[in-house]
Amino acid sequence: MPPSVEQLERMRAELAARDPALARVHAAVPPFAWRTRPGGFVGLAWMIVGQQVSTASAAAIWRRVEAGLDAVTPQAVADTSPETLRALGLSTPKARYLREIAQAQLSGRIDFDRLSELSDEAATARLTAITGVGRWTAETYLMFCEGRVDVFPGADVALQEAIRWADRADRRPSEREACARAETWRPLRSTAAHLLWAWYGGVRRGEIAAPMS
Repeated sequence: MPPSVEQLERMRAELAARDPALARVHAAVPPFAWRTRPGGFVGLAWMIVGQQVSTASAAAIWRRVEAGLDAVTPQAVADTSPETLRALGLSTPKARYLREIAQAQLSGRIDFDRLSELSDEAATARLTAITGVGRWTAETYLMFCEGRVDVFPGADVALQEAIRWADRADRRPSEREACARAETWRPLRSTAAHLLWAWYGGVRRGEIAAPMS
């Protein structure tokens, strides 16, 4: 289960007490809820559909997929041709990836019901063994669909930029550098990611004052 707003606030406060950079972020960001998504095959399929498109576009494509398949299940996807999936709005790679995920579950290579029994790294490895599921997708799945509290998707550009703002750095950190920076936030790296995302989004929407350089 993901942390409640109250639990998230306590974890934010703990991070702020440990890291002056996050203390500034914490002070600027009002309380918010943990991002959640349905888990299992549907959750991972939705994340594939939503890659590299706007939230509105992802939602529109997902509605077409749901309508076209009646139910988004591994068997329904496996029984649907790539051409039909593309006609529902999926790109050629995404159609293939959804079928790969469906086959992985149907064949037993992935068991979403038991994924929570694995460590973060073992679960990430199990997910990324599926063609089309990269580390960022696996890590965000574990955060949003399973509520894991110590995962940090360092490849996320918004997180990298928020780290640059927080540290008042001249350049955006690389994935490796972002992950190294996040090591200081263990075992609450997911909370740090949520806080940085909330800050980045609030600044971009004009709801939070832009950070000082």
